[in-house]
Amino acid sequence: MAALALACAAPAGAQVAPYPAEFTTREIATNGTTLHVRVGGTGPAVLLLHGYGETGDMWEPLAARLVRNHRVIVPDLRGLGLSAKPAGGYDKKTQAEDVAGVLAALGVDRVDVVAHDIGNMVGYAFVGRYPARVPHFVLMDAPIPGIGPWQEILQNPLLWHFRFGGPDMERLVAGRERIYLDRFWNEFSADPAKFDEASRVHYAALYALPGAMHAGFSQFAAFDQDAIDDRALLARGKLTMPVLAIGGEKSFGPTMATVARAAATNVTQVVIPASGHWLMEEQPQATSDAIVAFLK
Repeated sequence: MAALALACAAPAGAQVAPYPAEFTTREIATNGTTLHVRVGGTGPAVLLLHGYGETGDMWEPLAARLVRNHRVIVPDLRGLGLSAKPAGGYDKKTQAEDVAGVLAALGVDRVDVVAHDIGNMVGYAFVGRYPARVPHFVLMDAPIPGIGPWQEILQNPLLWHFRFGGPDMERLVAGRERIYLDRFWNEFSADPAKFDEASRVHYAALYALPGAMHAGFSQFAAFDQDAIDDRALLARGKLTMPVLAIGGEKSFGPTMATVARAAATNVTQVVIPASGHWLMEEQPQATSDAIVAFLK
């Protein structure tokens, strides 16, 4: 099934490039599910957590640079990409334990965490529970439930999908995954052409796999519980490791740093010019430069 999905989801000439030869893929059993994980390189460990509308494939430009002097670990989140698609467990506290299980299977204790979108939320749930294990934390262009201006962010009409639900939601988008996802790729880009056609075909095929849209909707449906869990984490105290907050100029911009400062005491702000939400597609060089420099 995994091989078939890859064949269907990787058209020739896709912007989504294959990972370098230094990487291998593993199916790692963790916390009652199985995650598809790319692993490559040696040195200090870095964990890259993707967001909605993409998979771990989004990180290839950055992973190709980091693998020169890091051990790079890139999972597909629970239910997404080529990871298993259980019926539940999409609250970010549970997914933080998915991540902990992957790291345990790989023998990794300390790890820098780089996250985007839903990955921010899983990342905060992990880092907040295991702060001594994380030397650096990078947050990219998405809120964290319950933290900082969360309630104000929820009022933005562009985020209608946070509350899209009900018994018919999966049936409504079945066979129309591309139409649904195009809305995000277009509206959240500074220039929709930067999220190219081949990439759209690639990700739409992965999100059309059985159970994938259920998993995606479940990521959002868990936000109310995530907010409760995140406020409980914050009550323990703010994060003290260095945190890099990256926002796209035409998306979260400096608001990403506002969110990060609500949860952490040592925050560096970067705004990537001429980019919307899809930083690794719209401005991969500038975004990767900022992350590589920060991790040094």
